Amino acid sequence: MLIALGAVALGGVLLAFAADQFVIGAARIALLRRLSPLAVGVVIVGFGTSAPELLVSVLAAIAGDMPIAVGNIVGSNIANLTLLLGVGAVLLPLTVASTTVRREAPLTVAATIVFALAVQSGIAVWEGAVLVAVMAAVIWRVMRTGSSDNLGVEVDQFADAASHNLKTEVVRTLLGLIGTLAGAQLLLTGALDLATLAGLSEGFVGATLVAVGTSLPELVTVVQSARRREGDLIVGNLLGSNLFNALAVGGVVGIFGTGAAVGTKLSAVAAGIAVAVAGLAWLMMRTGRTVSRLEGALLIAIYPLIVLALY
Repeated sequence: MLIALGAVALGGVLLAFAADQFVIGAARIALLRRLSPLAVGVVIVGFGTSAPELLVSVLAAIAGDMPIAVGNIVGSNIANLTLLLGVGAVLLPLTVASTTVRREAPLTVAATIVFALAVQSGIAVWEGAVLVAVMAAVIWRVMRTGSSDNLGVEVDQFADAASHNLKTEVVRTLLGLIGTLAGAQLLLTGALDLATLAGLSEGFVGATLVAVGTSLPELVTVVQSARRREGDLIVGNLLGSNLFNALAVGGVVGIFGTGAAVGTKLSAVAAGIAVAVAGLAWLMMRTGRTVSRLEGALLIAIYPLIVLALY
């Protein structure tokens, strides 16, 4: 049991550090190569922090552990818009000024619904391909926002690429990717062992322990951005991560997985909660375009109740 817990803990810490370095390095490379800051914010920072979810879920799907793969997706999406959005709002009331972020919110709700529908009877290969295609369309839609968007300004400040060397950032990115892969494998192995030893379902472990572990890179970005008072980057990162999880990660899991049903606890309860949480977060963003500290505290308080509902 202790070895399994140690593997989960070590994998989570490695994911948090390595994925953060991967995202920062990739963002700096893109900015140094003169990609627009908005594109970096939407594609690299927003989606790059979901690399742990992608790696863990794909590794689990290939191994035939579909409850872990699907549980990680829905659990991460729930954690992002309760725990992490809540922490961000408590640290810094999140005023959403970016038009890109405001457009991402309803798209995130829609993507969560589409994934919830796809997972009801197991994600077939053709459904996975559709999810990936929708992801490409969403990226194109979000990128139509003008380059003067506030999110692009905050990305410039976050990455601070001008004061860094391209070769150094290439090494940082490669090592970050390797570390993320190693952390994902450690976390997955430990979680599977823990589920067996503790008598817990793989779906529950995937939707809680694994999901929180793979969401740690988003937490690092939330805290860093809050210190710089970059509210749009916090919200944009979390919404982008959920979009990527539901469509890209869900799609790849469908393509490489077995397509087997994962049980109503995940397909109905967890997926339904993910949709409700996405809708609640969107509603909070629409009221005065700000997620307040009180709303953040409410989101944090909701999460333990969700865990109990999934048990």
